[in-house]
Amino acid sequence: MKKSFLLSIIVLVSTAFLLKPEEEAYFYIPEGWPKPVYNFVPNPVSAAKVKLGRALFYDPILSRNNTISCASCHSQYTAFAHIDHKLSHGIEDKIGNRNAPSLVNLAWSNSFMWDGSVHHLDAQAIAPISNPLEMDEKINHVVSKLQSSKLYRRLFQEAYGDSTVTGERTLKSISQFMLTLISSNSKYDKIQQNVPGYSFTESEKKGYMLFQQNCATCHREPLFTSNKYENNGLQPDSILRDVGRVKITLNPKDSFLFKVPSLRNVEITAPYMHDGRYANLAMVLFHYTNNIYRTKSLAKPLKRRIVLTEKDKGDLISFLKTLTDEAFLRNPKHSYPRALFLNQ
Repeated sequence: MKKSFLLSIIVLVSTAFLLKPEEEAYFYIPEGWPKPVYNFVPNPVSAAKVKLGRALFYDPILSRNNTISCASCHSQYTAFAHIDHKLSHGIEDKIGNRNAPSLVNLAWSNSFMWDGSVHHLDAQAIAPISNPLEMDEKINHVVSKLQSSKLYRRLFQEAYGDSTVTGERTLKSISQFMLTLISSNSKYDKIQQNVPGYSFTESEKKGYMLFQQNCATCHREPLFTSNKYENNGLQPDSILRDVGRVKITLNPKDSFLFKVPSLRNVEITAPYMHDGRYANLAMVLFHYTNNIYRTKSLAKPLKRRIVLTEKDKGDLISFLKTLTDEAFLRNPKHSYPRALFLNQ
């Protein structure tokens, strides 16, 4: 524990950002992890800003008709992913174009969304807020609603020293809360840290070996993502016609490329893929062994056929389940701030 704390302090100093003692629990760098890519200097972490961001994350006031919040598509109990539908649902039960991904370890990424259309976490929330299929709201109207709220005037006062609500402050506060969504306490993590009493079963050990042989190129430890964009061999959906990152870059080489998602907590984040087409991990593994759709932009590791027996697949899934972080899924600091809203 002391070693982990000291490492966190060293890395935080190197990013020109140092937590106050009472704020250490809000953001930390797990032992052995790389430096975050998020620049904390323009938006230094603050307990008051995290508190404000948490309230905003759970408040449907961000949507046009005050019915949809960030948490509507990103539930804590499913690692801040959306599992009720293949595609995200917005106001008036409008159906989005993609599956809502898990929000986890975001300080280690410098681009967001399945196609990388957002380049900074502080701007990420504007995408769902303004999307007509999601919250369908204007940021200036959000500001007006928040400025009219006694609760939010108080929270902005606590966070910024005055009660003025701005779009920039609103978005930065939401990103402050999202920065705290760190998942690093799974069985896998405990084993890597040599915590007494934790070890892989034979099935998990075999699965870990298979993972390293077949999956680790794109799902790199310890984040279990490369944060790159890859074509993972999905046959394009004939209805959605989603061509991926090429819509952002206009580079034909980016056709059918989507961001590699983290596999942390993957056991409970079904359905899988950008369009939610697979309901379980067995279907995902069948795709990679038997159903690769080959196009010019196919990821290089998938050009070689992956061969797994049914026993291999079971072992691999056993390992993937060791990435489930129960403490993260039940952390009260990430949950709906009921007391705050009841006492407003």
